[in-house]
Amino acid sequence: MLYLVGLGLGDATDITVKGLQAVRSCCRVYLEVYTSLLTVGKEALEEYYGKQLILADRELVEQRADEILKDADVTDVAFLVVGDPFGATTHSDLVLRAVHAGIPYRVIHNASVMNAVGCCGLQLYNFGETVSLVFWTETWRPESFYDKICKNRTAGLHTLCLLDIKVKEQSIENMMRGKKIYEPPRFMTVNQAADQLIQIIQRRREEGEELGMTEDTVCVGVARLGADDQSIRAATLSQLMSCDLGAPLHSLVVTGRLHPLEVDMLRVNAEPNTLQHLQEADASTCCS
Repeated sequence: MLYLVGLGLGDATDITVKGLQAVRSCCRVYLEVYTSLLTVGKEALEEYYGKQLILADRELVEQRADEILKDADVTDVAFLVVGDPFGATTHSDLVLRAVHAGIPYRVIHNASVMNAVGCCGLQLYNFGETVSLVFWTETWRPESFYDKICKNRTAGLHTLCLLDIKVKEQSIENMMRGKKIYEPPRFMTVNQAADQLIQIIQRRREEGEELGMTEDTVCVGVARLGADDQSIRAATLSQLMSCDLGAPLHSLVVTGRLHPLEVDMLRVNAEPNTLQHLQEADASTCCS
């Protein structure tokens, strides 16, 4: 049996009872380490779970998945994922490989950023398509995430923006030379995400384009969601450029139309003057 076990968002104790029972029954336990991370390291997890963990990086999961599935038809193997097992599409591929190999599987769910983000005060059913913001390079500056945010806002919907994580990544030079040399880990902050969005807004304004959001759009920055020291900050996009939310992981929410109850909830964690300039969208909602 292949077990896909969600670990939740905080520390070792966020695993479910059902998930912990599955982990302790397995012969091999893999910890996926490239789509997210907890606030504790491998050693703390091993101590709490009572099992040794095999680190599963992107190369192992996406190029050598057969190693993970080896003998899973006759023994139990666990694949641990921070958050929920299906928070990343690459894990669907692992399930399909197991099915094609005739290996039974079981999914044990847990909290993920996709539902825990509701703690910021915005109602989950008012969210549209989730987007990913990636680190720009000198030669690659995609803007498709901005267009998706604007599409959501046109429909009155909020947007959860998942911010880039670079773990065990190679530079183009080292990849071309075949050198297994990896860059230091990088985790995009809310400040960096706000800066990239503002650069897009400014460029498109100069080109005369009608804007779907501005520097004054109300957003919410969240950091270390689910941890004891999680941080939530409601502010305009420009204000978020100077907000320090501390250590990773960070996420950003761009608001759409706001229900009065959502506005009241945002005030709990709002920067000064953030919500003073909201405009009435219709009889029951407002927007920025």
